[in-house]
Amino acid sequence: MAAAMSLADDRLLQDALAAHLAAQGYPRCEPPILLPASDFFDSGEEIRGRLYLTSDVSGTDYCLRPEYTIPVCRHYLASPEAGQPAAFSYCGPVFRYRADGPGEFIQAGLENFGRADREAADAEILALSLETVAAVAGKTLSVRIGDAGLFARLLEALDLSPQWRRRISRGHLQGKALEAILSAPMNGASTDHSGVLAALEGSDKQGARALVEDLLSIAGIATVGGRTAAEIADRFLEQAALKSGTGFPAEKREIIERFLSIESDPDHASADLRQLARDAKLDLSAILDRFDARLGFMAARGLDIEALSFGTGFARNLDYYTGFVFEAHDKDQPDGKPLAGGGRYDSLAKTLGAKDAIPAVGAAIWVDRLNHGKMDAAS
Repeated sequence: MAAAMSLADDRLLQDALAAHLAAQGYPRCEPPILLPASDFFDSGEEIRGRLYLTSDVSGTDYCLRPEYTIPVCRHYLASPEAGQPAAFSYCGPVFRYRADGPGEFIQAGLENFGRADREAADAEILALSLETVAAVAGKTLSVRIGDAGLFARLLEALDLSPQWRRRISRGHLQGKALEAILSAPMNGASTDHSGVLAALEGSDKQGARALVEDLLSIAGIATVGGRTAAEIADRFLEQAALKSGTGFPAEKREIIERFLSIESDPDHASADLRQLARDAKLDLSAILDRFDARLGFMAARGLDIEALSFGTGFARNLDYYTGFVFEAHDKDQPDGKPLAGGGRYDSLAKTLGAKDAIPAVGAAIWVDRLNHGKMDAAS
């Protein structure tokens, strides 16, 4: 009887979430459950390493839907609205390995595409996510925000090589400290690839990539851990470029460390970031102006800016995020997992085949975590 009541409560919560999101101007979209696995290979280890994979008789790889952002983006690109402003919501099952829970769970959320007023759209997604959780589950949330685009602009302004920018960005997404990123060996695996790296040093990119792909083809290797032969080749090229370089410049390391130490309410963080830019003689004015404009739109949506926590070191471990990111936690369980999270992903549409990048921002709500909190309160 208790199990039947729990299932009924789950269904009521899902229906309430779906109805609330649709009422905010985000009509429901439910993409297929079985999807091309290749769509998710570039999404980051958070997704790629936990896919449930299968293949058909032709050898094409598929996976059960591990999340909604990528399939909803594909739906948008195939729709008449592609390239124009459009909004969608969703609420349904997703499938990926979780060590601490079932591999099938319910996710709700909303995605917003094509809006040129990016900062206003960011504020809308954050506000609607928090309002939805509060209205449907009665939760009071604490919110942490970050900006992947701000960190990327800093690395660009420091004039780092593409290899160093990629390595630092990847380590940052994985939550690694800067010292660990810079001091990590060129190859994290135990296998000795020094011979291959030596052969690649100084080679032109096209020829070196062809060499690595040929070696993998001879060995009969098509994919490893979800990475294609081309991705593995690019990884070898990155390692070769880093191996041939000198130590990381101390003055640039100091600037990055100072940047990553900034954590406070967003207004004070903005002032600290502008002071850093002046001291380091870096042009970050345009992206910091957008940062401040976003705060203005958040305040206009009724959000308490001083109550938000901003951290330059905060990142979400999905490779498609390009700008504003956030996570929201239950204030009654501050050490628990986030109830909602999301951010901006302007490059994803182009990765999926669009001719140009399309502004996009969205958020997910973990329905099972909403239920968990309700059950804990009732027990």
